Amino acid sequence: MKIDSLKLGKAAAAILVGLGEDPQDALKAAECLVYADMTGVSTHGTYLLKPIYERAKAGMLRLPTEAKLISDSKATATIDGNNGLGPVAATMAMETAMKKAGEFGMGMALAKNTNNVGCLGYYTGLAARAGMIGIMACNANASMAPWGGAQAYFGTNPISISVPTKKGHPIVLDMASSIVARGKIRKASREKGKIPEGWALDKEGRPTTDPDEALEGTLLPIGGPKGSGLAMVVDLVAGMLSGASYGPSVRSFHSLEGPTGVGAAFIAIDPARFMGLDEYRGLVGAYIDDMKKTRKATGHPSILSPGEIEAMRWENARAAGVELDDAAVSTLNELLGKVGSGMVLGGLG
Repeated sequence: MKIDSLKLGKAAAAILVGLGEDPQDALKAAECLVYADMTGVSTHGTYLLKPIYERAKAGMLRLPTEAKLISDSKATATIDGNNGLGPVAATMAMETAMKKAGEFGMGMALAKNTNNVGCLGYYTGLAARAGMIGIMACNANASMAPWGGAQAYFGTNPISISVPTKKGHPIVLDMASSIVARGKIRKASREKGKIPEGWALDKEGRPTTDPDEALEGTLLPIGGPKGSGLAMVVDLVAGMLSGASYGPSVRSFHSLEGPTGVGAAFIAIDPARFMGLDEYRGLVGAYIDDMKKTRKATGHPSILSPGEIEAMRWENARAAGVELDDAAVSTLNELLGKVGSGMVLGGLG
């Protein structure tokens, strides 16, 4: 079913307001969730409204979100998310890093005591669209074993880097430290499907294609020891340095087991401190054009830059509507009814 993106955003915000969120912060969070749906990353989109609802009703998510600046020293800052909505604290943190980059050339903000922040590329994209380089990383609950191990210790601990371009969408690298995000395992479990070999191990450390066994076991890191090392350093900076939870102490957002304690790191860099912004954007554009002219491998009709597929999906969703399955729309309408919004989502056409 195709849903108008603006209407989907209004519905998401209405659910959050109905749960007690401030209207302006609800719009910020809704924009992030809808961005994920529009770019095809549905595991980080409005699907998260159901666990948000469940955690809020169980008293494990504090609304309205009262994220606040708790330390501020020249180019650095720390933000306490106060166990509120992750997208609210994360937007505040990236905006803080960008403001500091405007003053000092580079800014860094850490966020602690927050929750699932959704799609990291949304936040680094905010920086890139403002003419800055954006970098973000965050930790998550244990779902991946250290390389050579069979017991989950790290989260999927994703990282994103965005670079401004002269025209069109920015470069947006957004990747988990694991071969696949855990949300895709959960989705396969909900749909009673199988997962590809090489994604995960069961609790005994054996390869599995059963998503339920994978959820009880461990995901595999991307690039073997490289992904494992990346997950570790993300945890040490986004988690430990921020004062957030880290390692196995980070709790799952999808289980009612208390505050998650997620930590995140945000960096903004002003390219104009090194060369003219237009010159840099022009060089990036020429670099992409040159890269795309290289010889293509068999079976690959084109060479794409990071985030290009997601950008095409976003443009299509803006023009033709956001693709959501019937079950997802039904869940959103159920939540809209529970909060008494008076809204009902329906398909386009």
